Amino acid sequence: MSSQSDVRFTDFKSDKQPTWCPGCGDFGTMNGMMKALANTGNDPDNTFLVAGIGCSGKIGTYMHAYALHGVHGRALPVATGVKMARPDIEVMAAGGDGDGYSIGAGHFVHAVRRNVDMTYVVMDNRIYGLTKGQASPTSRSDFETSTTPEGPQQPPVNPLALAQAAGATFIAQSFASDALRHAEIIEEAIEHDGFGFVNVFSPCVTFNDVDTYDYFRDTLVDLKEEDHDRHDVEAAKDVILDADKEYQGVMYQNENSVPYHEQHGVTENMAEIPDGAPDNAMDLVREFY
Repeated sequence: MSSQSDVRFTDFKSDKQPTWCPGCGDFGTMNGMMKALANTGNDPDNTFLVAGIGCSGKIGTYMHAYALHGVHGRALPVATGVKMARPDIEVMAAGGDGDGYSIGAGHFVHAVRRNVDMTYVVMDNRIYGLTKGQASPTSRSDFETSTTPEGPQQPPVNPLALAQAAGATFIAQSFASDALRHAEIIEEAIEHDGFGFVNVFSPCVTFNDVDTYDYFRDTLVDLKEEDHDRHDVEAAKDVILDADKEYQGVMYQNENSVPYHEQHGVTENMAEIPDGAPDNAMDLVREFY
């Protein structure tokens, strides 16, 4: 890592111009990620970003770091592999609510319970944006789209509750438009020893006219201004299951979290493969062929 004075958040900007719609919440989400990485002393040379599929998946192109644009719903297993091979670098996964909570939901649960030392940022716009506006796992039950003219007629996924049920050690939520607070929350997730999960309200200005910037500005409750104990499991549960309010802040953090690679003694750089086959490797091959 570099010292904080050596790195600016603009160092994480690539030379590619984003093609997101003007006003897309993903701009703010990405800016906060870059600021948080710089503020925690990381630099592009020690940062690996794995992106999923969807509008959010383009973020690996727009940020200057090692990056991989993966398969739909599979950002987390790739990011897990990177962290296991290189426990010394900063690993961040990014995706959308469709990518993470639908086809990628199974990987989400297992990445959470393993407590891999990485940060997972989900740009939750409560809509499928890239495919032109279908209901997503986090869409409201009455959210009308071209494919659900009467709404999905089923309750939305609560990703925070899913994370807590899987044993998450860090659960947070932020709002892309609240730049300082958003970057601060991402920074805390990066510094957490374990799986830092942040669900980001990232409004889609093109296909979602319900969950808008104004809606979140009017309804969002910041836990930093409330009497909330982030280390209390029951207090976190109360906030996470409160369907009447939208919250921003760290819902839960386990102070005694031990990340996966420390639990299992994965400390060496496994990306460096020594010359020659391991001892008895050919005997193992012959056993199966």
